[in-house]
Amino acid sequence: MTVYFDNASTTPLLEEVKEEMIRVVKNYFGNPSSIHRFGREAKTLVEEARKTIASGLNASTGEIFFTCGATEGNNMALLASIRDLGVQQIISSPTEHHCITHTLDYIVENNLAEVRFLKVDKSGHIDYDELNTILSESGKKSLVSLMHANNEIGTLHDIERIAGITSQNNALFHCDTAQSMGKYHFDLDTLKVDFLSGSAHKFFGPKGAGFMYIRNENMLKPMLFGGSQERGVRSGTENIYGIAGMSKAYQLAMEEMDQRHEYVQSLKNYFHSRLESELDDIQFNGDPGNQLYNVISASFPASEKSPLMMMNLDIAGISASAGSACSSGVENDSHVLAAIGHDPQRKTVRFSLSHLNTRDEVDYVIKKLKTMTPALHETS
Repeated sequence: MTVYFDNASTTPLLEEVKEEMIRVVKNYFGNPSSIHRFGREAKTLVEEARKTIASGLNASTGEIFFTCGATEGNNMALLASIRDLGVQQIISSPTEHHCITHTLDYIVENNLAEVRFLKVDKSGHIDYDELNTILSESGKKSLVSLMHANNEIGTLHDIERIAGITSQNNALFHCDTAQSMGKYHFDLDTLKVDFLSGSAHKFFGPKGAGFMYIRNENMLKPMLFGGSQERGVRSGTENIYGIAGMSKAYQLAMEEMDQRHEYVQSLKNYFHSRLESELDDIQFNGDPGNQLYNVISASFPASEKSPLMMMNLDIAGISASAGSACSSGVENDSHVLAAIGHDPQRKTVRFSLSHLNTRDEVDYVIKKLKTMTPALHETS
């Protein structure tokens, strides 16, 4: 059996998305910037996709910009807000994705702005009072950059509360929603976020396609120069095939959101219950009461087999992750687990599920895990 339990890293293309992309590849090849018929047809396709995403987010089409993914959008929000909006201070957390933390390192190294990191507790939650205190006592133009859902342990930040704090203190709010887009509803008319980014491949769309929301009153100047695409904010010929696939994937995610949520949550509960009841001394990371409904971060006791666990899972046909996919080509210590005080001697595996997974797959994974960790209950 082959089991794919690494949906937080990337998701497979749905058949409906493949079909839509094939249709577009066969029938559309024009440059959306061209004024002739082929260009106009491609431009219409791009703008229809923009309407689909804007409608789902309750935003205006003029606030949606297509990118190659959340990493690009996140970099743009951090760097362009300093350059264009006079941001002097950025407040974030030590558990953000590396595309945030590494960009913040660059900002500090080049003295572009002051960077402050909030404390996090053992579940990965920030201290909201600390955030409010920093903002209320600072006279600096500030940007708060906090993800909605942690990519390693699944903990959810209360972005409505964060938006309330930033709004009260006249600060900007940037939110990385790579892990939660397509899983939760966002109403950007009521949620006072200034910048928000997403990646299609996290919600069963194609890789290399993403989008960024920029609130109208805080519009940014381009980071890429050379053309008037995306209303001058993001130069370069649009990836019409990726954009079409992303639009279809987003449409399906919105239509099936509640059904997927209910199914995957039930599957996760079943998996969690079996892990807890059949494997000794297992620990779960993150906040189980306020966590992505598809992520389980499990830490196994140290043993002589621990260093080979990821390899053995792969040999058994099970795809899971030791951490963020963007840094797991080589197994390194997780900055997220370090920030929450995790025991580094334990072996941590992130299992991330989807509506395409089954209970039979969970049963198979449990069976194989029993051969890879020594501390087990005897089960009949």
